[in-house]
Amino acid sequence: MEYALTFEQYQEGLEKGKLLGLHCNTCETFTFPPMGTCRNCNGTDLKVAEAGGEGIISTFTVVRVAPEGKRPPYVVAMAELKEGPSVIGNLIDINPDEADMKLIGKSVKLGSQMVEGDVYSSDDCRVITFSLKEG
Repeated sequence: MEYALTFEQYQEGLEKGKLLGLHCNTCETFTFPPMGTCRNCNGTDLKVAEAGGEGIISTFTVVRVAPEGKRPPYVVAMAELKEGPSVIGNLIDINPDEADMKLIGKSVKLGSQMVEGDVYSSDDCRVITFSLKEG
């Protein structure tokens, strides 16, 4: 199967500050994370598209017991993009001990950071981060 957007291209996009996904030419759905078919209609007529990089926090958790090689505590959040899909990433620039239910509904801007590979992954890669938007 040929992919419209490879993992390497996705990673390069994150490095350049772009959140790349796929736009379905059949049903107009934005698919993220990138995959082989549309998340809505399973169509394969897809083209690379860039998300606006903004969303609204729908849920979060404070990780206090982390996988090997990670340093807790940290906040993992899920945000719904303006384009539709939900994205998971680390909420940065916030004290995990101050994270409370007031985060739900807050606007965030997406970014990325490099993380080292660990016992569960072979290579370093970029992961999505969120920063709270002012206002």
